[in-house]
Amino acid sequence: MARIGPGRPRCRPAAVLGDKAYSSRGNRALLRRRKIGAVIPVPADQAGHRRRRGSAGGRPPAFDAEAYKGRNVVERSFNNVKQWRGLATRYDKLAIVYRGAAVLRAIVLWLRQ
Repeated sequence: MARIGPGRPRCRPAAVLGDKAYSSRGNRALLRRRKIGAVIPVPADQAGHRRRRGSAGGRPPAFDAEAYKGRNVVERSFNNVKQWRGLATRYDKLAIVYRGAAVLRAIVLWLRQ
């Protein structure tokens, strides 16, 4: 659907990757309303509860294991950036100073490769 009026064009991700903490019914319903796929594993307690309810427990949500494997790449990247104490603690008061530190950290990581 074309955007009417000024502003940036809308874009919607095909799927959202999340860990087990975001597996709530509300999060999944929000993503479903917006027609976004949820690649979130189901915690053992939720799966057990659904099994105990039998056929009334419903069908387990879809899970793409191959897509989920890419999630740790993003996590490691963020952890790599946060190794710099100034970025992890966010002492800077101005956003532009924080952004400058993030860019500097990205350059240092890029040069190390």
